[in-house]
Amino acid sequence: MKLAMTINYSGDFKADVQRVQDLERAGLDLVWVPEAYSFDAISQVGYLAAKTSTINIGTGIINSYSRTATAVAQTAAGCDFVSDGRFVLGIGASGPQVIEGFHGVPYDHPMPRIIDYINVCRMVWKREPVVYDGSVIHVPLPAGQGTGLGKALKIINHPKRADIPIYWASVMGRSVANTAKHADGWLPIFFDPTKYKDVWGEDIDRGLAERDPSLGPLQMSAGGVVAIGDEYAGDGANAVLDFVRPSYALYIGGMGARGQNFYTKICARYGFPDEALEIQDLYLDGKKQEAAALVPREMLVNCNLVGSKDDVAERIAAFKEAGVTHLQVMPVAPDPLPVIEQLRDLIG
Repeated sequence: MKLAMTINYSGDFKADVQRVQDLERAGLDLVWVPEAYSFDAISQVGYLAAKTSTINIGTGIINSYSRTATAVAQTAAGCDFVSDGRFVLGIGASGPQVIEGFHGVPYDHPMPRIIDYINVCRMVWKREPVVYDGSVIHVPLPAGQGTGLGKALKIINHPKRADIPIYWASVMGRSVANTAKHADGWLPIFFDPTKYKDVWGEDIDRGLAERDPSLGPLQMSAGGVVAIGDEYAGDGANAVLDFVRPSYALYIGGMGARGQNFYTKICARYGFPDEALEIQDLYLDGKKQEAAALVPREMLVNCNLVGSKDDVAERIAAFKEAGVTHLQVMPVAPDPLPVIEQLRDLIG
């Protein structure tokens, strides 16, 4: 099992780079660079590539609407080149609030769009002329939709790798199944290693049954907040768990309209249907603190790594048993370096 961490998209990026350099020396394997509707992730990936030497650097995530499929392929190839083969392409659909509200692009066909993006990226990296007629993406542009002068082209440069890892941040049904079928890795959210099969098990199994063996086993990057120590055992964990409650409430309650929120459905399928709907109602009514208070403690405990050394070792074992290959962690300590070193020892 490897260790991964996401940097803060609203923090001090250059200070984070210094921290990543220290964490790289401590054994961090992968850093994810988020984008959302903040600074673009790609410029930061390039900066990190110049400032580090061994750590893998991934987009966590870029969306499949604000760049064309071939632009994503070009960008990934460029990031992989400047990082000497350390780039990981994390991609997802985002949601209609960001795609239509910030980018001004219709949020249509998110799942088939990402499949098309994955296929086009792999064609580009193999230096094949891009002739692709997918569900959403059509390259070259078909006759009647432009000047008619488009021609099939292949990327000029020779990409460092034709198999840059692609991680899909999917959360629902068919998207998760197609992640297991098409992608190299999966970036789930609110991953409870003891209950995830209740939410995604059938979808993952369906996708794996159709997976090309040449892709290798499906990689998974999942985890949560980390606090290790006897002071965090039992009720001592509450202060840390309460710290993440607002984030869970934001997603479960506020990331979408009623009936259109993926994360409300995840919470419900984990066994908390009444709480999920009440959190959503409260959040959308502006009662954010009340919504956060209702996030089930059991969900917070299971999705994070907070407790004594033995407690956290038990949680790590559960994540490993669930098939997580990259334990994604967010230490709450002011200095994450000792925490990463401690986790490295616990993972073995």
